Amino acid sequence: MAVSTPGRRAPVRADLEQVFRTAYARVVAVAARVLGSREEAEDVAQEVFLTFGRSGVPAGEAPAWLSVAAAHTALNHLRSGRRRASRERVAGAADPVSPDIADAVVTLDERRRVRVALARLPRRQALALVLRHSGLSYAEVATALGLSPGSVGTVVRRAESALHKELSHHASPE
Repeated sequence: MAVSTPGRRAPVRADLEQVFRTAYARVVAVAARVLGSREEAEDVAQEVFLTFGRSGVPAGEAPAWLSVAAAHTALNHLRSGRRRASRERVAGAADPVSPDIADAVVTLDERRRVRVALARLPRRQALALVLRHSGLSYAEVATALGLSPGSVGTVVRRAESALHKELSHHASPE
């Protein structure tokens, strides 16, 4: 009988380095699409790979699993509000040399509005949008979300419609 040592963690999988090397860029890209920050996306990627490293996910399923985990983790960060102070700092730290500061502020505000609306969508719709717009094919999105490849387009279109409604519903009056 094996004896467990208190504080001892599960062993790290042997294929972690190889999977990391092949999937890191995609994991960061998926998270960055949700978060709008490469730095924060790299933090999410670290969390995702730590979890993956102790998982029993088959290597063949790793790319889809990692993409979904990146999207889930990034959405959790969005929804948690942990980044509010960072977003406010970024919005207030516009480049004073910018030729048109109004354009920069509008762009930041639009990105913030899309992220807030995305966080209000049902998780499956948000994941479908993030994964598809992060460059995953319909087949990859289907595998990642457990859908039939033929239904991915419908799910994505419905998610886009729901996102548009969220953006319209919460539009600031001008």
